[in-house]
Amino acid sequence: MLIQKIVQELQDIPEDKLAELYNLIHYFRLGLNQERTQPRTPGLLKGQLGDAFFEPLPEEELQQWE
Repeated sequence: MLIQKIVQELQDIPEDKLAELYNLIHYFRLGLNQERTQPRTPGLLKGQLGDAFFEPLPEEELQQWE
């Protein structure tokens, strides 16, 4: 089971790093709960867009998306 593998990995983490790891896991879990309670509404963007938003991307940046 995956949870057992995670526990095995945790046992090899130095004691002085466990607080950092706890914070990472804790806030990650809280973020998961927020995603479920606040569904995204497509098409609604808060704020304003400048004209630069509508300019075409440079060729090298377009290639990175492919």
